[in-house]
Amino acid sequence: MPNVFFSYCHADEALRDQLEKQLAMLRRQGVINTWHDRRINAGQEIDVSIDAHINSDEIILLLVSPDFIASDYCYNIEMTRAMERHQAGDAIVIPVILRACDWHYAPFGKLLGTPRDGKPVTLWPDRDEAFLQVAKEVRKAAEKLRSNDICVSPQTNRADLTAPQLVVPNVPRSSNLRLAKTFSQLDKDRFQLDTFEYIARYFENSLKELQARNPGFEGVFRRVDANRFSATIYKHGQDVARATVFVEGQMGAGIYYSQGASFSGNSYNEMLTVQADDQFLYLTSLGMTFRKGHDQKLSQEGAAELLWETVIDPLQR
Repeated sequence: MPNVFFSYCHADEALRDQLEKQLAMLRRQGVINTWHDRRINAGQEIDVSIDAHINSDEIILLLVSPDFIASDYCYNIEMTRAMERHQAGDAIVIPVILRACDWHYAPFGKLLGTPRDGKPVTLWPDRDEAFLQVAKEVRKAAEKLRSNDICVSPQTNRADLTAPQLVVPNVPRSSNLRLAKTFSQLDKDRFQLDTFEYIARYFENSLKELQARNPGFEGVFRRVDANRFSATIYKHGQDVARATVFVEGQMGAGIYYSQGASFSGNSYNEMLTVQADDQFLYLTSLGMTFRKGHDQKLSQEGAAELLWETVIDPLQR
């Protein structure tokens, strides 16, 4: 079966773990094996062990992020070797875009990235859905290798196909070594304010683009103060949608959405709150607008889109 090699920066280890969970069904079915540098055991040479896999594994996942591009080892050694093997037809390289970065100009930028449209995993409202798309692409690659009969069988001597390499002992050991993270109230407060600022930029840019694409419509963004902004959509000079978004206020911690021009801070139609699991901070919706996403772990973009959909939906009917 094909072996899958993870080329990644350790800053993205938590995201790599999430992806590996989505690949669990492929492993259980015997479709693939997976390997990354956390499988190296004490006493083994790190560089030699990595070289053994980067020079032989049939599927190479480039877990792309700003840290990956900034890493000399990931970019100059692992990625360069991966692309050499891809171009020679010895391996299939799949760029997995984890976080937003300027990856299109990299040597692998000509390859089709995953998830869909190269949208970074961290910008998806549901990260499980994003990683599921990656898993589907890995399955396709494994099926392609099997159909082309270029997978190395257990009887095949890999030294005949690739550069000389060390055979890494298969020592039983779990790769599930991630520890739970804890988040302070300061972490949560900062995340809430950062999210509010992100939503403000999201609304301002969306209003500009809506106006540019739709003649007769005008979008007006108004920053009332540091904790509040309003958005108004006009059609031929008449207001057809109004909304106010504010952070905290009289009701306590949270990001609040009010349909209409509300500046009193004592009424709202939707609320987002900051939550945390053992790895990430995220947002949840109270579900007062009955929109999709109220039961999901929302990223900043997912939260912004949830509120924007509430504004734009009546104009799309």
